[in-house]
Amino acid sequence: MEFAFDGLVGPTHQYAGLSLGNLASAHHAGQVGNPRAAALQGLAKMRLVAELSGAQAVLPPHERPHLGFLRSIGFSGSDEEVLTRAVLDAPEFLRTASSASAMWAANAATVTPSSDTEDGRLHLTPANLSSMLHRSLEAPTTTRVLRQIFPDTTCAAVHDALPAHASFSDEGAANHTRLFTSQASVHLFGWGHAPGVNRPTRFPARQARAASVAIARRHGLNQRALFVQQDPAGIDAGAFHTDVLAVGAERLLLVHERAFVDMERVLIDLRRDLGEELCVRHVSEQELPVAEAVRCYPFNSEIVPLLDGGLAVLAPEETQTSEAARRVLDGLPEICSDVRRIIYVNVNDSMRNGGGPACLRLRIPLSERERASVKASVFFDEELDRKLVTWIERHYRDRLTPSDLADPALLLETRTALDELTGLLGLGSVYDFQR
Repeated sequence: MEFAFDGLVGPTHQYAGLSLGNLASAHHAGQVGNPRAAALQGLAKMRLVAELSGAQAVLPPHERPHLGFLRSIGFSGSDEEVLTRAVLDAPEFLRTASSASAMWAANAATVTPSSDTEDGRLHLTPANLSSMLHRSLEAPTTTRVLRQIFPDTTCAAVHDALPAHASFSDEGAANHTRLFTSQASVHLFGWGHAPGVNRPTRFPARQARAASVAIARRHGLNQRALFVQQDPAGIDAGAFHTDVLAVGAERLLLVHERAFVDMERVLIDLRRDLGEELCVRHVSEQELPVAEAVRCYPFNSEIVPLLDGGLAVLAPEETQTSEAARRVLDGLPEICSDVRRIIYVNVNDSMRNGGGPACLRLRIPLSERERASVKASVFFDEELDRKLVTWIERHYRDRLTPSDLADPALLLETRTALDELTGLLGLGSVYDFQR
């Protein structure tokens, strides 16, 4: 059963414009944030997925501001002194240290289900996210959280992140999808750079081919793995991850022609391995210009397996306002009879930073035994929903400006909230301030 592990939006959610190549992030840089509204929006999406699939779980926010990072670059003294000096001397690094980007859980890790591995265990590799400074701070906390959730090493292997070097830059499941039919399973790994290949010229290619290959090797994939290059023109248009221009689940693949290099060969290989059951909606530039796809994110829809069979497609509201994008989604049931519902969801606060519904979740397929091995209270139900709503409304601000990041009271508020949350979720001490 495939669970969606969504990242809870953190108390320091803001619009810092830190992500080069993410056009929405750059466009909204400097705007006033509303962490409470953003967190409640994310929770509303989780509630909907839980109703549709019965398979929703949560991942906690990370501790921010990240004082360990600020201290590592030379700021010293008390916590209050570190914040004061950072905002005066290097406000850009205080914004880096305060990013709530762990909310986009599709970047948390790459996951291989136990059905597809040589040792019959679930494998997870936290992403090093080394391409972007603010995101490169996440791997240690992500690793601790995942090991607390999956402590039984006979069921699951939570690996260390790959070496944090450009040769192995890894963006997690945002560049990976698993497709399957009755014939086979295929793991599709999108990558952006490798020695000797053309790169985008405007924005960085984040995923290294060597990282994708290393993860497949480390996970002991016994199913077919395809390693395909992201189209440099797509990256330069703002598709910084594969999931900006392609999304797939089960036997359905929705993909833009600018997603991958040599798209014809990619589709031939997929059909060879998965057979005629595979449903592909290949969207041309003429049907939906890549700039429009990047603006409204139809390919970042979340595909949800329904309790009663079939699939629902959860698309951002922004897609509904685009005639061309809406037409693509509305036609999916004709391409794949599994698609039963198209639902438009409000994740506007996430979208302003370039994160649609699919960005907010990490897909983790679990067997009954693996599900039973999880002792943490992370699986979403009505009781947890009520507790999280109360927790957010009690601890989150409804307004956050860049100057607020230096407020020592915000640091105290965040730590108080996270300390309470780890107790609520049964995660133990996963944050530096708790250790």
